[in-house]
Amino acid sequence: QLLLFLLFVGPFNCFASYSRATELFYSLNEGLPAGVLIGSLARDLRLPTAGGQHPASLQPPLSFTLASHGLGGQYVQLDNRSGELHTSAVEIDREALCVESSGASILGGSAAVSSSSPSPESCLLLLDVLVLPQEYFRLVKVKIAIRDVNDNAPRFPVPHIHLSVPENAPVNTRLAIEHPALDPDMGTNGVQTYRLRDNYGVFTLDVEENENGERTPYLIVMGALDRETQDEYVTVIVAEDGGTPPLVGSATLTIDISDINDNCPQFNDSQLNVTLYGNSSLGTHVATVHAVDVDLGSNAQITYSYSQKVPQSSRDLFHLNESTGAITVSTKVDGDTPRLHRLIILGNGPGCIPAVITVLVTIIKVMMRPPEVVPRFIANEVEGVVYLKELEPINTPIAFFTIKDPDEKYKVSCYLDGDGPFRLSPYKPYNNEYLLETMKPLDFETQQLYEISVVAWNSEGFHVKKVIKVQVLDDNDNSPVFSEQLIELSIEENNVPNAFLTKLHATDADSGERGQVSYFLGPDAPSYFALDKTTGVLTVSTQLDREEKEKYRYTVKAVDSGFPPRESIATVTITVLDKNDNSPRFINKDFSFFVPENFPGFGEIGVISCTDADAGQNGWVALSVLNGSDIFVIDTGKGVLRAKVSLDREQQSSYVLWIEAVDGGDPALSSTAKITILLLDINDNPPLVLFPQSNMSYLLVLPSTLPGSPITEVYAVDKDTGMNAVIAYSIIGRRGPRPESFRIDPKTGNITLEESLMQNDYGLYRLLVKVSDHGYPEPLHSTVMVNLFVNDTVSNESYIESLLRKEPDISVEEKQPQISIEPTHKKMESASCMPTLVALSIISLGSIALVTGMGIYICLRKGKKHHRADESLEVQIPLNGRINLHMLEKKPVEISNI
Repeated sequence: QLLLFLLFVGPFNCFASYSRATELFYSLNEGLPAGVLIGSLARDLRLPTAGGQHPASLQPPLSFTLASHGLGGQYVQLDNRSGELHTSAVEIDREALCVESSGASILGGSAAVSSSSPSPESCLLLLDVLVLPQEYFRLVKVKIAIRDVNDNAPRFPVPHIHLSVPENAPVNTRLAIEHPALDPDMGTNGVQTYRLRDNYGVFTLDVEENENGERTPYLIVMGALDRETQDEYVTVIVAEDGGTPPLVGSATLTIDISDINDNCPQFNDSQLNVTLYGNSSLGTHVATVHAVDVDLGSNAQITYSYSQKVPQSSRDLFHLNESTGAITVSTKVDGDTPRLHRLIILGNGPGCIPAVITVLVTIIKVMMRPPEVVPRFIANEVEGVVYLKELEPINTPIAFFTIKDPDEKYKVSCYLDGDGPFRLSPYKPYNNEYLLETMKPLDFETQQLYEISVVAWNSEGFHVKKVIKVQVLDDNDNSPVFSEQLIELSIEENNVPNAFLTKLHATDADSGERGQVSYFLGPDAPSYFALDKTTGVLTVSTQLDREEKEKYRYTVKAVDSGFPPRESIATVTITVLDKNDNSPRFINKDFSFFVPENFPGFGEIGVISCTDADAGQNGWVALSVLNGSDIFVIDTGKGVLRAKVSLDREQQSSYVLWIEAVDGGDPALSSTAKITILLLDINDNPPLVLFPQSNMSYLLVLPSTLPGSPITEVYAVDKDTGMNAVIAYSIIGRRGPRPESFRIDPKTGNITLEESLMQNDYGLYRLLVKVSDHGYPEPLHSTVMVNLFVNDTVSNESYIESLLRKEPDISVEEKQPQISIEPTHKKMESASCMPTLVALSIISLGSIALVTGMGIYICLRKGKKHHRADESLEVQIPLNGRINLHMLEKKPVEISNI
């Protein structure tokens, strides 16, 4: 019951059998796609699985492995865990796999377990499968029988089959067809039947099967054949297999009917009556008999002979040609010759009763003699044929004819009978003499043979005819003529060596050797062209390159074999067609362009020159930017490289682009070039002051600072390069008690104290520093305000800040002021001669200073009280050493240019 169940419900029409001897048998059709289930080894071997009765945790996992990957292994896929065997991506072709197999039975149903093995005629795949682990170890022999499907049509080994049948073949004659159809499929899928598409009512086919199962078609004659009625039958033989649906193959069958000697000679008439004049000369043609035998070859050979009933006198008088049947006069006819002759002539064929015809010859007695025509040939004459060259001039004499009456009783006249450029005229002053001559030039190519007759008759109406044949001899009067005077050819470049170009053809109307044409190349033809002298085949022995030369033009000659030879000339032009065999080529592999920065957008940076040696669309070149296409664009046709935006050297000083050139060929060819764009600096950035960071910042300078001490510095940078970035510092405006006390180094920007500070030098100094580059054509600059507060301490920051907020009244100096470095005490010594005046001055100044100091103190106290919440002071920078600018946070400050 399990076997029947699996046979009818198993997947994909496969079945299996199982034996405890660890052999499994499966069967499946050839040509199945990948993934078709062949069978489950675990199920068919009844091995426990995870879904069995035992808990899965107690069952070791099963493993299925192909022991070897031989020929059968490539057609199947084995699941190592489940043991399911499927078809692989390699399709199984039974005919290729089992060439020597004779065929397997086709079984319905699906995979099942069976103890029976496949038929010995089956095509088998043999597999060895190892089952692990050790608890279930076994070597399983898997045999897969490949079932045949009808996937091949019958095919005859030759497309045309010839068969010969004698015309006397009796009905039911059987003739084997030596080339039966072949079908790789087996069994009923192989060739089963043959048929004829048209049997003409006299043929049919039968099939015989030998002990090996091979089927041979036989042609059977069903009706009478007659070669003389139809000597050939052409039909189509069709072979059909037994598949569903059936497949067919066909070939042309030609049945030749061979001849046998089944016909005898026959005369169309039984009697022929002929009249012969008694004055007939020797060789006069009397009559010709003709019999017909419709057989072929030797079966149709006929000979003619006299019957034994013909008397010897008649045989002597008339000669019978045994091959042609012509009867001629062989002896002179005189008055004693009998007037009636019965000639019985036999037509003899091989193995036949002779055909009989009777020729009655009646000889008419002539009472007077006919006129005589006596020719005397001037031109070359052989056996009545006159030979004239076609180049003979007009009025060329051919022959004299003397016309006379033998009895001298009657007047004789003559004329010329027949077509042709000839005339017969009396030759005076002689009587009865006539001259035959040409009237026009003869042309061999127009007509080669003329047949004319000189006819003489007397006053009694008796006619005599002299037949003359004129054969025109050919002369070399025609030159060869080419079918075309201009021969235009084309060939693709990169052709194979000895490539065929054309076959020249010239004709010559002359005959014989004079009309045989030979072909030669002209002196202007290149050496790698060859022209066959006999056939006129023109070839080229080397590869042509259109880029090297596109057109060839030379002459060819056609020469005949006459003497002297004649020739004609034609012109050959060869156009070499382009192939896309050249990549676009840049004039340089590396292009470099120098472009000033701030170059306007879409301005022309440069031209990328690229050429392609090919022509037409193959030579059309399209340029594109492989990288940087968001910034740069290139004109495809002109090769102009442009930038979409203005370029800033300070953001990026150079660009490297790759330009690709692609031609229009199919497939397209391409090449690349490297483009380097270097931006030239222009002076478009003024110096940027990094320190001091604000015009509102200030530094405390102690009065005790020694001359020459560094106070602070102005630090600036310039984004440009070269001279455009070389910075110079200068003080262009000063304000303070003694502003000349400070100077700035033009190179470093360091501000130093030049003179000792006195008591009356206390206060706020404001230095307007100009920071300028050396740019061309015009330098750019920035300014910054340096604020220095000379005092011992900063006791009232709000007051200083209020001073800084006021707009300074500083006049801009055109030139850097000269700072005196003489100490102040020297000036004081020059006034030592007036001690009294000095003492008074000191007392006055002391009083003023006291009053002023008290006033300032009161004001500062009030300002501190009202503005304490608004204090915003800059960080003071110590003055006891050189400032480490790199340790400070240097923030750019926008400072307007002056």
